[in-house]
Amino acid sequence: MMRKLPLAELHCHLEGSVGSVLARRLAAKHGLNMSDVIAPDGSYLWRDFAGFIVAYDRISETVATQEDYFDIARDYYVRAAGEGLIYGESFISPIHAERKGISYEALIDAVDAGMEAAERETGVVARIIVTCVRHLGAEMAERIARLTRRFPHRRIVGFGIGGDENFGAPKDYARAFAIARDAGLRLTAHAGELAGPESVREAIRDLGIERVGHGVRAGEDPDVLAELKERGIAMELCPSSNLALGLFPDMAAHPVGRYAREGLAVTISTDDPPYFSASIGSEYAKVAEAHGLDANDMLGFTRRAVEAAFCEDEVKRSLRQRVETYESSL
Repeated sequence: MMRKLPLAELHCHLEGSVGSVLARRLAAKHGLNMSDVIAPDGSYLWRDFAGFIVAYDRISETVATQEDYFDIARDYYVRAAGEGLIYGESFISPIHAERKGISYEALIDAVDAGMEAAERETGVVARIIVTCVRHLGAEMAERIARLTRRFPHRRIVGFGIGGDENFGAPKDYARAFAIARDAGLRLTAHAGELAGPESVREAIRDLGIERVGHGVRAGEDPDVLAELKERGIAMELCPSSNLALGLFPDMAAHPVGRYAREGLAVTISTDDPPYFSASIGSEYAKVAEAHGLDANDMLGFTRRAVEAAFCEDEVKRSLRQRVETYESSL
């Protein structure tokens, strides 16, 4: 049932979406050996957060050219569309591309072309959120924000921040977010995952975000949860990622179902799917099974994601129509 549902996700790191089949092909292309981080069965090898970062960095080494960025964008969205994805937003960090000698403009052009190819093949619509990396500091964040202002692109709809939530404070990045806002971009920030609910409150107050990346720990403070609800700030929840990092013992203990029942703008995403043995289709299905939700309940996650999406109004209208067409068949 869930594979036929129209799905939408707002939180997926493009560099973290590279599946093992493509990663091995890219590794062979560049003469790299990935046997230390890719198991024979295709799963990614890591045990804790530090190990995850190592595996992530190693797999990212396989993405080294413009052609590679085209390939990973097209590959991810074609695969996700096969599970029912109709809309997705991908985080892209220009820092990794720069380290490979790929300019910001070349990076965006390659990802744009890959997303366009996937849309032609499957009908899935994809957009880009440019992100800075928190633990690389405020100066670097401001430089990335200025790039978005200097080189606007129709597919870039948002600006965000990832990385170590315990490094610095959101207010340190307020100028970077102000630059992106002035460039016409919508704003989101990782908070409330490895750091507690206060990180969510600070991101709202100091960065002016419209969505919170993860935010799952907001429930530890009822006042923060109430503020999210009152302001209508969408939560980009990534349940399998949270479980893999040890935040909750199992899917039934994850608050995604409770947050939805309480009327929060909860959405479902994959974060870095192959690292958590996840996909957008399996993520929806796991949530449904663990929390006793039916097709209409699950369609609510897609509806909320569409409403919280940073895409153009005309795209949003088309997405609503696709959801309504499915809903009428229930």
